[in-house]
Amino acid sequence: MYAEERQQAMAQLIGQQGRLSVAQLAGTFDVTTETVRRDLSSLERIGLVRRVHGGAVPSSSLSVIESALGERDQANISAKDAIATAAVQLLPPPGSVVVLDAGSTTARLAAVLPREHRLTVVTHAVPVAARLAGLPHIELHLLPGRVRPTTHAAVGTDTVAALGELRADVAFVATNGLSCGFGLTTPDRDEAATKRAIVGSARRTVVLADSSKIGVETSIRFASIDDVDVLVTDADIDDDDRDALVKAGLEVVVA
Repeated sequence: MYAEERQQAMAQLIGQQGRLSVAQLAGTFDVTTETVRRDLSSLERIGLVRRVHGGAVPSSSLSVIESALGERDQANISAKDAIATAAVQLLPPPGSVVVLDAGSTTARLAAVLPREHRLTVVTHAVPVAARLAGLPHIELHLLPGRVRPTTHAAVGTDTVAALGELRADVAFVATNGLSCGFGLTTPDRDEAATKRAIVGSARRTVVLADSSKIGVETSIRFASIDDVDVLVTDADIDDDDRDALVKAGLEVVVA
C-alpha cells in the first residue's frame, strides 16, 4: 500500500470510529508508530483529522480535544516516570525558586523531588500542591485563580497577574503539543495564558513532554521553540523530529 492510499484509508477509519490511538493505527496498517505520526501530521495539515493526545479524531470532532486529567494520567505511564526522573537532573541549586506547571508529568516530577534539595516551589496545579504540601524541604506557594475541572489548575487574570510579579530560576512546563513550526500549544485559551506567563516568569524553561506530543499542534500557541530551553522526552521520539528540534536550537534530553 502506497503512503497516499494508507493515509486515505486511515482518515476513513478515523471518521468511522471517531477516535483511534497511534498504536491501534500502527497495528491496523502494519507500520511503525513513527510512520503513523507522520501520516497523521499530513492528514491534519489538509484538514482530514485532528491530532489529540495519543491518537487522532475526525476534524469535525471537538468534544475530545482536551482529555480529562485522570485519562491523561493513565497514558504513557512508564515514559512519564522516566521523564520525571531525568528532569530531576535539571533542578537548579538548593534554595532556588521553581515553577511547576499543571500536568501529569510535572506531577510525577513533584513526587520525586529529592528530600535533601530545598526549593521554593510555585504552582497553579492543585494535584502538584497536594503532593508537596507539608514537606519540610519545600516552601510551597499556590497561585490564585479559578480552578478548571478538566486540569485541576488555577487559571485566569489573577493567576497571570501573580506570575507577572514572579522571577523564578526554572519553570517546568507541560504541553498538549510541540512542533518546530508552531511551537508549544494547548486547546484552552485560559490555560495558554497561564502557561505563557509561566514561561515568561522563568530564567530557564524546561518542557516535559512524552513523544506522543511531538509533532502535535493544538489550537492555541503559548510559546515558540525559541522561548524554551530544554525538552525532556522519552526514547520513542522520532529521530527526524529530534534532529529538527535540535537544529531549531532546543536542547533535547531523552530519558
